[in-house]
Amino acid sequence: MGSPNGGIIGVVNPTSFGKDTITSTLATGSTTLTTQPGTRLIDYLVIAGGGGGGRGNTGSTYSGGGGGAGGYRTSAGSSGGGASAELSLQVCGATPYPITVGGGGAAAPSSNTVGTAGSPSTFSTITSTGGGRGAAGFTTPPSNNGGDGGSGGGAGNSSVAPYPSGTVGQGTANQGFNGGLAVAAGENGGGGGGGAGAVGGNGSINIGGNGGAGLASSITGSSLSRGGGGGGARYLTGSNGTGGTGGGGNAGNPGTAGTVNTGGGGGGSEGVGISPTAGAAGGKGVVILSMPLANFSGTVTGSPTESDDGTTKRLIFNDSGSYTG
Repeated sequence: MGSPNGGIIGVVNPTSFGKDTITSTLATGSTTLTTQPGTRLIDYLVIAGGGGGGRGNTGSTYSGGGGGAGGYRTSAGSSGGGASAELSLQVCGATPYPITVGGGGAAAPSSNTVGTAGSPSTFSTITSTGGGRGAAGFTTPPSNNGGDGGSGGGAGNSSVAPYPSGTVGQGTANQGFNGGLAVAAGENGGGGGGGAGAVGGNGSINIGGNGGAGLASSITGSSLSRGGGGGGARYLTGSNGTGGTGGGGNAGNPGTAGTVNTGGGGGGSEGVGISPTAGAAGGKGVVILSMPLANFSGTVTGSPTESDDGTTKRLIFNDSGSYTG
């Protein structure tokens, strides 16, 4: 049994909701679980801010890795990193539950520097980790390593012969996937950032790795992908990596930012032999709540976008706020 203060209750495939009971269909058949009086179940999608893309090297053509997507946790469909749906959250009436929407990580600030990790998003006890930053294009550890995060950032190339790739950024379990490797050669293509639904692509000779794909969710009533990784940048005349579906930014000179309120990773920047422009910032995260319309308390802060279809109430928090159960 969950705590009335935002605890998690073990409910699978809920079929009906009420103030005091929730009827669910379990593997062994139908059962009724009694909740504490005045509590409700809420479904959620909590996505953190995406990581910023890495920057290439002034005076050369070595290129940056893509930023990783923000961590992706949900009770309404598959969670990131190949995980199943999490349990719905039980909330108590008259209790405000804080909501924080994490910002995207900043782009790498100067030549041959790393991006910045994204910031976490939270709903009550549910926290998603910010996306990992993209690596610098032509340097030594740790700057050529992708950053760890909700999804991991893409790696960059070493400045020491035989120019091996840095390590990939590691995704967080049940939130997102790892970033991709840079090519292990002088003709560096940066690694793509990891996405909520797939690993970032590896760079190859002259070519940047694509960002990992995000995940589609129908928690708002229609399917929309979020949590794509940023693309890794090219070397010289090759092609830049594209951002993963779900808001990942493309690599380029400059790269493009992750899409706002998707948690997409920022694209890396290519080196151009003169002065590469910045990589790109990660996309801001989002928190989405869904509940039976009859259970909606009507008390929110932070001006979320509200909608209902006569049965289900939905709240989209593009900025921080709160919901009172």
